[in-house]
Amino acid sequence: MAIGTGSSTTIIVRLQLDVEVSSFGEIASAISNAGGDIIGVDVISSSKTHTVRDITINAQGLKHSQLLGNLISQLKGVKVLQISDRTFLMHLGGKIETALKTKIKNREDLARVYTPGVATVCTAIAEEPEKAYSLTIKRNTVAVISDGSAVLGLGNIGPLAAMPVMEGKAMLFKQMANVDSFPICLDTQDTEEIIRSIKAVAPAFGGINLEDISAPRCFEIEERLKKELDIPVFHDDQHGTAVVLLAGLLNALRITNKKIEDIKVVFTGIGAAGIACTKILLSAGVRNIIGVDREGAINRDVQYDNPYWNTYAERTNPENLKGTLSEVIAGADVFIGVSAPNILTVEDLKSMAKDPIVFTMANPNPEIDPELAEPYVRVLATGRSDYPNQINNVLCFPGIFRGALDCRAREINEEMKVAAAKAIASVVSDEELSETYIIPSVFNDRVVERVRAAVVKAAYETGVARKEQRV
Repeated sequence: MAIGTGSSTTIIVRLQLDVEVSSFGEIASAISNAGGDIIGVDVISSSKTHTVRDITINAQGLKHSQLLGNLISQLKGVKVLQISDRTFLMHLGGKIETALKTKIKNREDLARVYTPGVATVCTAIAEEPEKAYSLTIKRNTVAVISDGSAVLGLGNIGPLAAMPVMEGKAMLFKQMANVDSFPICLDTQDTEEIIRSIKAVAPAFGGINLEDISAPRCFEIEERLKKELDIPVFHDDQHGTAVVLLAGLLNALRITNKKIEDIKVVFTGIGAAGIACTKILLSAGVRNIIGVDREGAINRDVQYDNPYWNTYAERTNPENLKGTLSEVIAGADVFIGVSAPNILTVEDLKSMAKDPIVFTMANPNPEIDPELAEPYVRVLATGRSDYPNQINNVLCFPGIFRGALDCRAREINEEMKVAAAKAIASVVSDEELSETYIIPSVFNDRVVERVRAAVVKAAYETGVARKEQRV
């Protein structure tokens, strides 16, 4: 049956069953026939006439869960008492909180953490601002900032609706890399106002993680902040994707025995992520990249309204090819999509070079159905968690910021990003490497530490680290 779009979800239906009118078997059959998958049943109470049960059901998205709830409520002898979505339950009251590092147990403690004792600490920082890194939360705290204009695949849903995503990001920072972070969702989408707001709150933080800000405004916001602030500014939608993409590509090239300087790469989706991905591949040694939009290959014979595309054309497409995706993909070693669903065909894949590498990262629906593409490619990666080789930013940003904070880097430069990508790739050993395992799990404990170490090393080598290096 057609259910509608949306990721799978789990609901808990608490119902009261009249044992003389209906049976649990009838309820289970109705749920199964409607496409629901029962994964748990708990009896809450029971009597001779009624039972109360919690039924845990996997549903195919929000619309499907609502359909199942309505269906169950219409069954004879069944009264639905409550329907809970486990995802919503996890978000009740928010997902993060502030915790104290030391308790205030008496008047003496109060005098030290607040007035009058705190005044001496304030004076010390006023005289030597660098002491803020040792005497405040600044050295281990990142601001996760969004304007809600490009949230996941949901579009411009605003700052309030963006909060759950930013809270989730803060959770990942803490669990993966012990980085404290706080979500800040700005009630403005004016570029100048966003820049002013971030600059105004920046003194409290050791780094700024920009998130879910639409293109092309995100480019100017990041570029300006990087110039005007002395702490790292990192737009994860751009650079996080780029770093993990490069990591996956490096390992895919190990499998196919191709050299990075010899490959032909075709891109679709020349927005924030696509431009950042192209930039990091060029930095890593790729020489032949062709970007394709709806009108065809981006080339130097066209003056584009988007200034970033004109710059893109100058740095890519060395043969200045023109034509559609199907025309320019012929002979390509690599396809990378950060664009739209179902724009790549099997015929396109057949025209690629031997052992094609295909990254289809549009979410939730990739540029080609992975099951359709699989027989025709050597290595396939997506942005989805239900297929092998997920290109997931979680592999990147915790370790990058952990390293940047530890060496007090003033920025996260291209060398640090490339180093992070190589570190992620190195976690997959020669024994583990395969067509379906080019990217380590986000829960692999080695990822953050290797990325942190590589980022710190690159920061010192490029002169952006401010903390004195121990010999």
